[in-house]
Amino acid sequence: MQNSDAMPAGSAPDPTNQRAYRDALGRYATGVVVVTAREADGGGPLAITVNSFASVSLEPPLVLWSAARASVRHAHFTKATAFAVHVLGADQADLAARFSRNGTDFSGLSFTLNEFGVPLLPDALARFECATETLYEGGDHTIILGRVSRFAEGRKGAPLVFAQGRYGQISSS
Repeated sequence: MQNSDAMPAGSAPDPTNQRAYRDALGRYATGVVVVTAREADGGGPLAITVNSFASVSLEPPLVLWSAARASVRHAHFTKATAFAVHVLGADQADLAARFSRNGTDFSGLSFTLNEFGVPLLPDALARFECATETLYEGGDHTIILGRVSRFAEGRKGAPLVFAQGRYGQISSS
């Protein structure tokens, strides 16, 4: 059977040139979340934009996300005993961009702190407050598994998605 539209045989990932591998991964659209915590040693509020968020289990309620070891925020998030995941709406690309660049720039944002000192952002589509359960080493990332202690459904709206290096949204057509 021949098909002129068949996929090519493929390439092995090349650690010296990761662009092709990253481009292939970028074909998979993901949701966008902002994870918040406190800086290590009781410091100020901290946030990071990630697209590696996933549900793991309903019983017990577990979620995960991955922190890049190269990030200056890695040490803070891997030492945090609690964190919150905020699911962003399609109109929140600016918030995602803000925390992808600077994890301590909460200027002009209203937020509250939960009983563990974790910043909670308003206006998310959903929020999951978590206690850090376990850390797993995963190559150049640390997988952070959290037990959900409280969750909230926020406003209605289309989720912010990320694919092929750009933010976007799901079409309702």
